[in-house]
Amino acid sequence: MEKKAATKEYFRAIGRRKTATAVVKLYKSSKTSYSINGKDLVVYFPTAELKKIVTGAFEIAAPSEKFEVVATTKGGGSHAQAEAVRHGISRALVLFDTELRGTLKKAKMLKRDPRQVERKKFGLKKARKSPQWSKR
Repeated sequence: MEKKAATKEYFRAIGRRKTATAVVKLYKSSKTSYSINGKDLVVYFPTAELKKIVTGAFEIAAPSEKFEVVATTKGGGSHAQAEAVRHGISRALVLFDTELRGTLKKAKMLKRDPRQVERKKFGLKKARKSPQWSKR
């Protein structure tokens, strides 16, 4: 499947969320299929919530054509990887058809979510939590 897909024309985009990065390639195809890190969508993202996150861009944009999605992800957790794949799919759909930009932008799928985990500070228990104070 990878060999056949490599010869066809595709739309490539990078999606990011927290520390997760996803390189997404959209190939025009007769049916919609997903391959993430060489695995099927159902195998890589087993929960219904994660599957809905990944397919969310297609549900909102509703493009006229069907695509084969080939994504490679690394870093972060499974939820961040799912959101990174969705971000990459959204960006690739805009490259395919600029008319979809408005609907995807309204759904906030083109903006990279900038929230990161704050680092732990010296002398504190967590990033902002201080040790319990005792009077005596």
